[in-house]
Amino acid sequence: MTKKPSSNQLDAQLLKRVLAEAAPYKSLLLSTTLMAILLAPLATIRPWLVQKMVDDHIVYSDVEGLLKLSIIFIIVLFLHAFLTYLFTYLSGVLGQAVVRDLRIKIFNHINRFNLSYFDKTPIGTSTTRTINDVETINTVFSQGVITIIADILTLIVVLAIMFITSWKLTLIALTTSPFLVIASYIFKEKVKTSFQSVRTEISRMNAFLQEQISGMRLVQIFHIEKLSMRRFKTINREYTKANLDSVLYYAVFYPVVEIISAASLGLMVWWGAKGVIGESVSMGALIAFPIYLNMLFNPIRILADKFNTLQMGLVASDRVFALLDNQAEQEVTGHLKPEKLIGEVVFNKVNFAYQGEDWVLKNVDFQIKPGETLAIVGATGSGKTSIISLINRFYTHQSGLISIDGTDIKDFDLQALRHKMALVLQDVFLFSGSVFENITLRDESISREKVLSAAKMIGAHEFIEKLPGGYDYQVMERGATLSMGQRQLISFVRALVFEPDILILDEATSSIDPASESVIQKAIETLIAQRTSIIIAHRLSTIMHAHKILVMQRGEVMESGSPEDLLKNEEGLFRKLHDMQFIQIESMVTST
Repeated sequence: MTKKPSSNQLDAQLLKRVLAEAAPYKSLLLSTTLMAILLAPLATIRPWLVQKMVDDHIVYSDVEGLLKLSIIFIIVLFLHAFLTYLFTYLSGVLGQAVVRDLRIKIFNHINRFNLSYFDKTPIGTSTTRTINDVETINTVFSQGVITIIADILTLIVVLAIMFITSWKLTLIALTTSPFLVIASYIFKEKVKTSFQSVRTEISRMNAFLQEQISGMRLVQIFHIEKLSMRRFKTINREYTKANLDSVLYYAVFYPVVEIISAASLGLMVWWGAKGVIGESVSMGALIAFPIYLNMLFNPIRILADKFNTLQMGLVASDRVFALLDNQAEQEVTGHLKPEKLIGEVVFNKVNFAYQGEDWVLKNVDFQIKPGETLAIVGATGSGKTSIISLINRFYTHQSGLISIDGTDIKDFDLQALRHKMALVLQDVFLFSGSVFENITLRDESISREKVLSAAKMIGAHEFIEKLPGGYDYQVMERGATLSMGQRQLISFVRALVFEPDILILDEATSSIDPASESVIQKAIETLIAQRTSIIIAHRLSTIMHAHKILVMQRGEVMESGSPEDLLKNEEGLFRKLHDMQFIQIESMVTST
């Protein structure tokens, strides 16, 4: 049985991996480390100078010598301040550089995930990983490991000088240190737990807010604002509680440290005063020791806080690296990068399930010849959208063969394959930006002339020109200021300018009003001309021009053939669907 690594071992592994992210910035890392080493002795020179001023010059009224040491003291003070500034700035720059690279790495990684990852993971969780957790990793550099090294070095130097100055006074001063160590350890462990709770709750809150704001229209339509508010209050209360737990630990820890340091100072003054009277301790040492003691206890107190800050960074890094290590959801790509696809698509005994063996496609067989149009019809849940998802390799089928132009779809380079396809969905997604940017998706290789030409072919140019600013009209988030038909036309223009060899339309006309349907139908005819096309539609009237129709039911192909052949079969499923829609349309016309 393999022994699981301890918590400390895991922290050490995480810290090593975080520091490895700074490898491209070795010079910056070395510079900050050097600053940390220089700051330690500089910090302890000042109380030593105070002791020398008292013992060697003030006691003997040596004004000239006192003036020289005062000038040295000021020089050391300014030098320490300057190096502290450099250290703080450089460590911050290092942290931000690592954070910038990590964000890019995470975003690229998320972009390559299969859609199954997004099916199971709230968007808010991915947002938290990319923004909040990555930013927290910055504290590992700006307030964590390097500053901890600086503080530890300062402690070592201070203790060394204290023992050299008066080992008896040092031992007296350190009498209370075990209590401080115990208090610091308890504080560190408690705050570590609270930080983990805080990270969990903020991720939960981000996921909830993203979902609620995205679905605000539905919230208001069904008047569930109060229900949403109650859920938000519960999540917000848990998040607040997690933060208050950490505040409580800080509120208890700092007064405890003050009591311990005050007790240590009292013991030191009592013993030191006796030493001065007995001439075993110099006056300068007695004056310098409170400064040394402050330099000793203050870093210990801050160290506990910095260890917790480091711990918070490691908790965040654990989440970030877990995301980066998530390879199971990634699509393994091939290497074929064809200049053009002929457009032959074949499904051979394809089986597919989103989870386990809950099959949504069962032994699906069909073939689309180059330039043909295949229409897929069937009830909701029959597997229509799953077929086009597999063609685009959003998911990977469990068995069978999917080929394009006689080549297994898995052998194609994923980006190259998708670059030769275009998919127009029922729910058109538009980004914030201009109409032109939404058509080109900011691809600089697509010229404005090409966009104008495509828009005129589709029949979208007229309505775009009437928008304020025309093609430079700023579309709001998700295209909220445009009608469904306008958004659909823009998506058609987008598909056309990318010149796909295979075109897929998924319910592209289901939400279009009758007035827009003729325009959309003309746009579809323009799009599918001379290219392999797959159309999913509920309205059978829009697919009667297809070369072949595939009728799906519960993941299986029930019928396939030309529209004419399928209509001849009076007992066939397609004929029943066709007659049902015809009767509905006839009754609607009669009622009006």
